[in-house]
Amino acid sequence: MNKRAAHGGQKPAGGPKHAEKPASVAEALELREGQSIELLKELHILTRDGRINQDSRRKLKQVRHLVQFITPLLDELPAHEGGPTLADHGAGKSYLGFMLYDAWFGPQGRGTIYGIETREELVERSRALAGRLGFERMRFLAISAADAREAAALPERIDIVTALHACDTATDDAIAFGLAKQARAIVLVPCCQAEVAACLRQSKALQLARTPLAELWRHPLHTRELGSQVTNVLRCLYLEAAGYSVTVTELVGWEHSMKNELIVARFTGHKKRSA
Repeated sequence: MNKRAAHGGQKPAGGPKHAEKPASVAEALELREGQSIELLKELHILTRDGRINQDSRRKLKQVRHLVQFITPLLDELPAHEGGPTLADHGAGKSYLGFMLYDAWFGPQGRGTIYGIETREELVERSRALAGRLGFERMRFLAISAADAREAAALPERIDIVTALHACDTATDDAIAFGLAKQARAIVLVPCCQAEVAACLRQSKALQLARTPLAELWRHPLHTRELGSQVTNVLRCLYLEAAGYSVTVTELVGWEHSMKNELIVARFTGHKKRSA
């Protein structure tokens, strides 16, 4: 019996099956209600005709997940004059800052975001974009994370410190900044840690002769990965010793980014002596 006969001589209803197309750009990108499509176009995550490429989708997913981790921290902060302050280190094009403003600071009508970035051209671009969008409570400083602690343009206290893919020891500078500014929370996604790996490479031959443990970093790839792991463990211990409760998790799936470790530290005041 042929297939048509098996269906009573009728063609299957609906013709060939196709995946249903999303009803809108917002649905395709899984955007929250009220999220600005125009902002995504200005950040070049979307093209002017609303299209998105895979690289932009990965970037959007990372930043959106980080926003979802940070907004509850903002909600937990005690109310104070002027609203919450947030400093974003290694801001780059300020994707995170703009999307946080769009998601929380703008709708709340209070609080200030400070973008800290060493590249003057990116700072100027962010200032211009904030002006076009009417994001009045965004500030941008062309300084390093290390110099930011003494910058007169920043308030004495900062409620939340973030660093998304701040390279190598810039993440450590962001931590030092957060401690100096008595931050209530510090949110980090570290990137390309090289400092400890360099120390491991420096004495590799000697260590290989002395202990089999040096096999852990004999191969260059393992040197880099072990250095990265040790660096982040030390960062977590340092934060716990300074009175923070620390959680470590993945930001997004590893298929989206290899720089995927999310460290969230909340200040409790209880210094962990063993750390």
